Amino acid sequence: MPELPEVETVVRGLRAALPGRTITGLRLGKTDFIADVARLERELPGARIEEVRRFGKFIGVRLSTMGPGNGSRPSNWLLVHLGMTGQFVVCRPDSPERRHTHVWLALDNARELRYTDVRRFGQMRVADAGELLGFLSRLGSEPLEVPFDGFRAAIARRAMIKALLLDQRVFRGLGNIYTDESLWRARIHPRRLGALLTEPGLRALYTAVRRVLADAIRLRGSSISDFVDSAGSPGDYQRRHRAYGREGKPCFRCGAKIRRVIVAGRSSYFCPRCQRAPRARARDKHRL
Repeated sequence: MPELPEVETVVRGLRAALPGRTITGLRLGKTDFIADVARLERELPGARIEEVRRFGKFIGVRLSTMGPGNGSRPSNWLLVHLGMTGQFVVCRPDSPERRHTHVWLALDNARELRYTDVRRFGQMRVADAGELLGFLSRLGSEPLEVPFDGFRAAIARRAMIKALLLDQRVFRGLGNIYTDESLWRARIHPRRLGALLTEPGLRALYTAVRRVLADAIRLRGSSISDFVDSAGSPGDYQRRHRAYGREGKPCFRCGAKIRRVIVAGRSSYFCPRCQRAPRARARDKHRL
């Protein structure tokens, strides 16, 4: 599933291509991932694209439209979640159409914005300013913006650190890839409790999360299966993975074989030597 670096990569590409453009037409295929099809059909055609932003794993496109008497109306937002296989690409209208393309937005500069999603686990909806605020209130902090004190307070809970990092109500945008990479870099086992991390451990994790995300954004994300940027090009960070997906391969740091366990319902990859498992109470030993 595209995570913060992949979504940021797409947003940066869209930000270079879309602001100032007007949506001149809309064509839809399958629509089961769209929250309100009629609202989408009503609000998008004729709207001007003002800006493109990222909200965690969501792409936000701010739209302005003219009301009666050519007066401007309050802005709406087109919110898009790429799900597991979603792609949001700007191309020429005569470009070959990929299978499973479901949304075509014609633009006033002879370009087309297409949404493609093989598994249709993505989401698309139109939201006004109030709905956007309500949506954002349910998300946690941006991990690249939160200060250390806020980071420490957010994970000072008796829950496994991997589960806390994955929880979008704690930090928005982190997913399985970059939590594993950050925990490996910080030498923290994914099942260690957040409330029991030492001060040096907290600082190491804070630094690791920020560095991993920044490096992944610089390399335009990880293309493991379907991810491409807004121009249809894959990312390159998958070549830098140190833990994620490397079960049975030697740790780049110590040579021990990377292991995989299930944490918070997700596969978690770690080095058993560099990332020591927490001591378990007798009744919990079978879980480690």
